[in-house]
Amino acid sequence: MTRFFFALALLLSPFISFAQQGKDLQNLRVYHDSLTSLGKKFINSPDDIERKNANYKFITTLVSALRVPNSFNFGFDSVKSISIINAPDNRFRIFSWHVMNQDGSYRYYGTIQMNTGGKLQMYPLEDNSPFIKHPEDSVTDTRHWYGAQYYKIIRTSADRPYYVMLGWKGNNVKSTKKVIEVLSFNRDNQPVFGAPVFDGGIVKNRKRVVFEYTRQASMLLRYVPDEQLIVFDHLAPPDDKMKDRPETFGPDLSYDGYRMTNGRWKFTENLDMRNIPQANDNELTDPKIQARADRKSVPVRSKN
Repeated sequence: MTRFFFALALLLSPFISFAQQGKDLQNLRVYHDSLTSLGKKFINSPDDIERKNANYKFITTLVSALRVPNSFNFGFDSVKSISIINAPDNRFRIFSWHVMNQDGSYRYYGTIQMNTGGKLQMYPLEDNSPFIKHPEDSVTDTRHWYGAQYYKIIRTSADRPYYVMLGWKGNNVKSTKKVIEVLSFNRDNQPVFGAPVFDGGIVKNRKRVVFEYTRQASMLLRYVPDEQLIVFDHLAPPDDKMKDRPETFGPDLSYDGYRMTNGRWKFTENLDMRNIPQANDNELTDPKIQARADRKSVPVRSKN
């Protein structure tokens, strides 16, 4: 009799596993729909309290979703309010997003989900931007994150491989920032942000690169894989009197960059953009543009 039940269990196990996978996928789709709705609220709602409440519910819902087995392989493609990018080697993926404060400043949220193939392993990111006085000279951990919304991740081959991420960082009513961030993992597999891998430029031994410019302008910051080059607009003040006010800076139609050389990023001036391939538009989506698109999809209540 024991052999019979053992044989029956072996026979049924593939069907039980398949049924469980179907249930997990169904749960993820339910979470996905909730996240899509909540994301639109914390981006589009004009009410500060409503935005923050929606974001809190979003965080708890996202954590529940990521706890579902094999959630790493679920794309959450319709959740347009956040950025989700996978490392090129698929070691992890990073979720990042922003919520606007009442005064026009921003707070950033995120988490790193490791690709364990099993139990959830993630590292929540706590935005500590207001307290990081010298971000280009700081090495931080997940509890002291220089928050940003990332749109590109690059794996760098070196003696100890690390990752470079390009991010958008809305700042305040006057200026916007963009960031070239460095992410590595220490011997305990804990994430570390920032590393002295940039050579040249005005600031020496940068741990990350931060650009600030007027909110009325747009700035190019993208990676050209064929050239192993991060290219960006050169930012300049409208006149010399404004040289100490980065909130007035804007592109001056010249381009600089960082080129990968022997595991480090070497600063290069005055790039000829005619020789640089065009970017994939998906890598350049400004979250504010997506927010405007989301607003158009929200039904307008009729006034009675």
